[in-house]
Amino acid sequence: MAYHTLRQEYMLMPPVTRAYTTVCLLTSIAVQLDVVSPFQLYFNPLLITQKFEIWRMLTPFFFFGTFSFNFLFNMIFTYRYCRMLEEGSFRGRTADFVYMFIFGCITTVVCAWFVNLLFLGHSLTTMFVYIWARRNPYVRMNFFGLLPFRAPYLPWVLVAFSVLLGNSVLVDILGIAIGHLYFFLEDVFPNQPGGRRLLATPRILYRNFIFFSLTKPKLLNGNLFRRKILFDTHIEDPLYNPAPDERPGGFDWGAADAGAADGVEQPRENGNQ
Repeated sequence: MAYHTLRQEYMLMPPVTRAYTTVCLLTSIAVQLDVVSPFQLYFNPLLITQKFEIWRMLTPFFFFGTFSFNFLFNMIFTYRYCRMLEEGSFRGRTADFVYMFIFGCITTVVCAWFVNLLFLGHSLTTMFVYIWARRNPYVRMNFFGLLPFRAPYLPWVLVAFSVLLGNSVLVDILGIAIGHLYFFLEDVFPNQPGGRRLLATPRILYRNFIFFSLTKPKLLNGNLFRRKILFDTHIEDPLYNPAPDERPGGFDWGAADAGAADGVEQPRENGNQ
């Protein structure tokens, strides 16, 4: 009974979150059992370029250390915010979420080439946290029930927590910088005058095929259907009005003052008129 419940909960996880957290967990188990060594996984530009150990550009994102409190803390944050992104602002847009993964990994590898970073999974998790926080600016949070704050401050609270623990904040700062770059290119710049979406999901993630049907006369001429290679397409609902805490773009500073300055009167109930 417990097995079926656990399996059901596991299969209810979004596909990308399920795949990534599973690979991370299996990697840590393999290291814990001495099947592989961390020395075979860490990021090393010299070994990549001189000995062509190309896998080192990917495996640093999968290893969060052996089983410990630090491993548990990182895995919980990775699972939580990766899942909330995939089920929230990327709802029904799995291929776009995969492209965000690809953007984050490539940018992190490029930056790690110039700084001394061995494992890059924590930086990718910080990017998830930053993007989720910026897209949910009205969510109230607290730090261990002691410090209340809003979601946009969460990445900086984690930086302060790393300082208190004596850890290096370089990984956190790198994740915040990459997350801000993605947020600016995806949510801010396209809405500016003359801006456009620079991070549109590339066409390589799509496949075009002609579907002919002999039973449907409207399809005899061959309608062109576009579908994603691994995932279903997302159909936008023109009547969908997201809640304020689901709208990307940050705070709408001065909106209330602008409405008051324009003399806009709020509607009242009929009984008060």
